[in-house]
Amino acid sequence: MHKYRSNGKILITGEYAVLDGGLALALPSKFGQSLSIAQGELGQINWIAYQSTGEVWFKVQLDITNPCIISPLPLNDSHDQGFEKAKTLSKILTEAQKLNPLFLNPKQGYSVETHLDFPTNWGLGSSSTLITNIASWAGVNPYILLWNGFSGSGYDIACAQNNRPLTYQLIANQPKVEFIAFNPPFKDSLFFVHLNKKQNSREGIKRYKALKGKESTLVNQISQLTAEFIQAATLEQFEQLIKLHESYIASAIQLIPVKEKLFSDYKGAIKSLGAWGGDFILVTGNKDYVQTYFQKMGYPTIIPYHQMVI
Repeated sequence: MHKYRSNGKILITGEYAVLDGGLALALPSKFGQSLSIAQGELGQINWIAYQSTGEVWFKVQLDITNPCIISPLPLNDSHDQGFEKAKTLSKILTEAQKLNPLFLNPKQGYSVETHLDFPTNWGLGSSSTLITNIASWAGVNPYILLWNGFSGSGYDIACAQNNRPLTYQLIANQPKVEFIAFNPPFKDSLFFVHLNKKQNSREGIKRYKALKGKESTLVNQISQLTAEFIQAATLEQFEQLIKLHESYIASAIQLIPVKEKLFSDYKGAIKSLGAWGGDFILVTGNKDYVQTYFQKMGYPTIIPYHQMVI
């Protein structure tokens, strides 16, 4: 049996701007996804994906008909979502085979299990961790696997592969990853609050790409802010940077910041993470105040910084 594991991702700065070369601050999450492979039925891949609860998320049998074609055959055709997941999985495996024709020998068989550490609606990287695990299994470059089959900057791949805070930047369409000493002295005042829904990052990217004319200004603004985020010595400085970052992104994508939209009376700072509109937000404040406020507002999933970040 072979086993692989990848970390989830948290994008503290640089959402949207990272697509055009902006410097982003990203943190690998303690929550991730594992993938294990054992011998299976000849010419077949029997795939079972488990949720963090231990329940089956979806399962599918894939026929390996030749080295470059995989036909998804959902075990229950009545579940459209399961079929869509099977098609996505098939696409990742097919692209991996193109990069490594020796991957998935049709004269062998595979029994595969994946296990998520986090709920599927948390937006911590169920796709990026899967792509990175499959890339490790296939012996291919995970960034190329991502870009050949999907879209995105690739910062989530950097988080999946590493166990340290990092900055990420696309330079001439190549990923540049640098490890940093990001351990804010005020981290006990930082919390991640889930907005009870998952945001489709592809939709956010599409919206951003449709808003042309502001990329270079935004990239410069966000890159400078990212450097200042890393150097922030006090919570007050960090909160001011959050406000600036939110205002820059709001202007570029023409959306209302989440604090103004949902939590205008909140006393601390609030920042969207990744594509705006769902998943987690970063909030600052006293633990009791944060828990009381957001639970009262109907957002009970509140994770302290030290429990989320590696």
